[in-house]
Amino acid sequence: MNRRRLLKTAAGAAVASTAVAAPAIAQSAPAVRWRLTTSFPKTLDTLYGACDMFAKAIADLSDQKFQISVYGPGEIVPAFQVFDAVANNTVEMGNSASYYYIGKDLAFAFGTAVPFGLNTRQMNAWLAYGGGLDMLNELYGTFGIYGIPFGNTTAQMGGWFRKEIKSLDDLKGLKFRVGGVAGQVLSRLGIVPQQIPPGDIYPALEKGTIDAAEWIGPYDDEKLGFLKVAPYYYYPGWWEGCANGFLYINSAKWAELPKLYQNMVTIAAGQVAADLTAKYDARNAAAIKRLVAAGAQLRLFSNDILDASFKATNELFAEVSAKNPKFKALYDSTIAFRNEQYQWHQVCEATYDNYMIRRIRA
Repeated sequence: MNRRRLLKTAAGAAVASTAVAAPAIAQSAPAVRWRLTTSFPKTLDTLYGACDMFAKAIADLSDQKFQISVYGPGEIVPAFQVFDAVANNTVEMGNSASYYYIGKDLAFAFGTAVPFGLNTRQMNAWLAYGGGLDMLNELYGTFGIYGIPFGNTTAQMGGWFRKEIKSLDDLKGLKFRVGGVAGQVLSRLGIVPQQIPPGDIYPALEKGTIDAAEWIGPYDDEKLGFLKVAPYYYYPGWWEGCANGFLYINSAKWAELPKLYQNMVTIAAGQVAADLTAKYDARNAAAIKRLVAAGAQLRLFSNDILDASFKATNELFAEVSAKNPKFKALYDSTIAFRNEQYQWHQVCEATYDNYMIRRIRA
């Protein structure tokens, strides 16, 4: 379903609903009880909190007729089984990151982020106006799932390391927790990638099961306590110029849902998505100051590492594109959109930002 048409329909329904008395809506709307399971732990007021915010918005919009109960990882299914739980109707909906499911098809990575891909604004634009959401829903639809964007956590940090990474040689043999297709790129540089659920990252880092870990950025990383066991905090997380989350809905259950409720879901998800990104932008700025004050050692990945990573990414994606038509279609669409956007951004956005950064530092 085209997202722009859906948003237009939803807006029209919302306006029309103001002409109907609340008691009439309450009488005509059915009582619906759904369950939503998420990959993200309750300790994160950002990601888990977005699910709570969504459930409350749906209840309020429906005059408490449409109730959604939220469950954390492990309460119904483990963190990395959310997509499957929705697909087999264990739950009606779930919140997760698309790239957790690249084992099904590497094309799933494009729903969240790919190395050297889109930034946050570009991702939102590609999904809404670049055909991205339609392409992704073609992919998800083969598994009986309909997806709605559920917020972007913005550009990622490069992770927490026990030791300094000064050269490519320092990466060899490093056991690194990383999500999505980035692990396949990093393995070409000698890293041993580990995909570990969010709630298990800190124990693995503390015990030395892994040597380094990336999660999201300062605010969430501070909450998860990584500074206590790994002092070197690297940037940028080139594998995630943004990180987009999704609300996954069982297609059959979605089709059964009254149109009014479908519109409520779309409107509430859009509200949550905007709030989530704003929250990260607001809170990361303060959190990075606290982390540095507490002893975090900020380090920039060297150009040699970035260049080698860029080269390895392009080689991997060319190889996968030659074998996987779904991946190729999404890759071609994403990269063409990225390149055009950066041609525009270098004219105004980047020059403005760079000037302001220089002035503030002066």
